[in-house]
Amino acid sequence: MKDLRISIAVVVTLLISVGVVMIYSSSGIYALQELGDKTHFLKRHFFFLSLGFLLTLMVMAVDYRDIRKAAKPLIICTLILLVLVLIPGIGKASYGARRWFKIGIFYFQPSEFAKFALLIYMADFLARKQNRLGSFFEGFLPPMVLLGLMGLLIVKQPDLGNPVLLASIVLIMMFVAGARMVHIASLAVVAMPLLYFLVVNVPYRLARILVFVDPWHDSQGAGFQLSQSQIALGSGGIFGVGLGKSAQKLFYLPAAHTDFIFSIIGEEMGLVGTLAVISLFMIFIWQGARIAKRTAEPFGYYLAVGIIAMLGLQTVVNVGVSIGALPTKGLPLPFISYGGSALIFHMMAVGLLLNISRIQDL
Repeated sequence: MKDLRISIAVVVTLLISVGVVMIYSSSGIYALQELGDKTHFLKRHFFFLSLGFLLTLMVMAVDYRDIRKAAKPLIICTLILLVLVLIPGIGKASYGARRWFKIGIFYFQPSEFAKFALLIYMADFLARKQNRLGSFFEGFLPPMVLLGLMGLLIVKQPDLGNPVLLASIVLIMMFVAGARMVHIASLAVVAMPLLYFLVVNVPYRLARILVFVDPWHDSQGAGFQLSQSQIALGSGGIFGVGLGKSAQKLFYLPAAHTDFIFSIIGEEMGLVGTLAVISLFMIFIWQGARIAKRTAEPFGYYLAVGIIAMLGLQTVVNVGVSIGALPTKGLPLPFISYGGSALIFHMMAVGLLLNISRIQDL
């Protein structure tokens, strides 16, 4: 599977390179105006890339099967971190949310670590329970209880998008592993009223849904961000206005270098640029799926499926939000958006995927 490893490494390198260029392009003027240094975010991004690359090499250097022993300790550590981040004075609050730990210049988001830890735990669980996944109490209920507990702690931050993403990843892994559809469907039926309650009873979440239906109804208020995103994409046309020449990044489009960086790509590089980025992600998912298909060892197989599901879903959500196909949710575009912990754990996930492929060749 050496050809698959080379292909994935090249694709991820290209995506990261696009990210470096677009982060500088989309954040330079904002950083100069607000922080007095147009390379502020670029320099921090290089720091995160360096740390992520180092941790990725460490992940690739060990036998991925040895990581299985850490599945339960990682989950326990995750739950402790998710509790600690909610405590004032320990967790860092910003814009009404308490989702980060501040360590020097580094902001660590435990919900990103939770995705990584849950992937490993679920792969281990599914490998151990292969013959009992049809049982509700033995094969389905335990991971759902854990998922519910993690989801509750993340919702308290508050953050609804990541629990929905975690649930989607877990259910995809369980479906692939052979869990009964009646159990999965029952969970969806039970979750719908809860999801409705969490959206309708929180004003800003309800506003996002209403804005999603018609962002131009309140384009200067709740629909401002999505309207500006669509203006950016529409302004780019086929070939874009030119690299570095975006108008929307000039304090019109919020989060231009993070959650809405895809919109700036569309404005500066046009439809051609956005299709090129989407094509790279499609190649990555396809090649990753081929690795999973060729992996005979159960733990590695389920882990590969989970990694592809996580990165694929997050890409779909980010692009969907940018073009107005999904309600606004702050999820970064993998490998491209500015962001410390997300970028690092995404790189480590790719390292695990390459590790699985390497071990299968031995």
